[in-house]
Amino acid sequence: MKRILITGGAGFLGSHLCEHYLSAGCSVIAVDNLITGSLSNVEHLLKNPRFEFIKMDVTNYLHVPGPLDLVMHFASPASPIDYARWPIPTLKVGALGTHKALGLAKDKKAVFALASTSEVYGDPEVNPQPETYWGNVNPIGPRGVYDEAKRFAEAMTMAYHRYHGVPVRIVRIFNTYGPRMRTEDGRAVPNFITQALRGKPITVYGDGSQTRSLTYVSDLVAGIDRLVRSKTTGPVNIGNPREMTLLEIAQIIKRLTKSRSRIVFKPLPVDDPNVRRPDISLARRALKWEPKIPLEDGLKRTISYFRQEL
Repeated sequence: MKRILITGGAGFLGSHLCEHYLSAGCSVIAVDNLITGSLSNVEHLLKNPRFEFIKMDVTNYLHVPGPLDLVMHFASPASPIDYARWPIPTLKVGALGTHKALGLAKDKKAVFALASTSEVYGDPEVNPQPETYWGNVNPIGPRGVYDEAKRFAEAMTMAYHRYHGVPVRIVRIFNTYGPRMRTEDGRAVPNFITQALRGKPITVYGDGSQTRSLTYVSDLVAGIDRLVRSKTTGPVNIGNPREMTLLEIAQIIKRLTKSRSRIVFKPLPVDDPNVRRPDISLARRALKWEPKIPLEDGLKRTISYFRQEL
């Protein structure tokens, strides 16, 4: 992998991928329209002669001169508050953006890697969720714009693979956390940390019994890298099989931040998943991958980052 293009390269996950591949000696082109990404995430990379940033909306056009070995389509709003704010751009980047990125990979004879999501499983009736599970998604609910955009992106990716012979890799990403998440991201971990550090009430939706499985960002990047270097098309779940309730996560963050904040409960949002836990048997077998960073270690690193940001 000598030259790589990453859409969403200035986002939380995209910026960590840029760092990873630069450290591996690759040349990296990050493309981002900065709706949810930030130049501050890649500012430290701009002096690297092997790094290039292009501000571009991939739903309109995507092309760069020269060869490419890998096109990674990781552009998309990824938080419920983001796709509530930008529902149509979310649908467009999953549909039109995927189409443009696949066309570029086809033109360059490059491997195409798609960032899909555990949200394709919706509010699952199977737990843990294997890749063979087709999901339980409400296509007309407020979260449907993200869930269905990713499901469509997977379908288009496989169509390009079968019809055009484009080599593809599909990763289904489960809840991930770490430095460079936005303080106002809206997802559970950044919400809990920001509220705890500010001494504000820690907001848990529902009764807190809903479960999530948290993966530290460096573990996720390692899993994605193993997938793109493998011959496995996917989809492959990359996540942490340790399942915890949201109330447990809030309590751990309150303890680690030494916060005096109260934990308060608010009504559960529409279509919020009750359970989320990956079956990572395929990742273990095909990629020899599983997460390594203990939850408390990853949370301490993330809390340290948020202290600086706040």
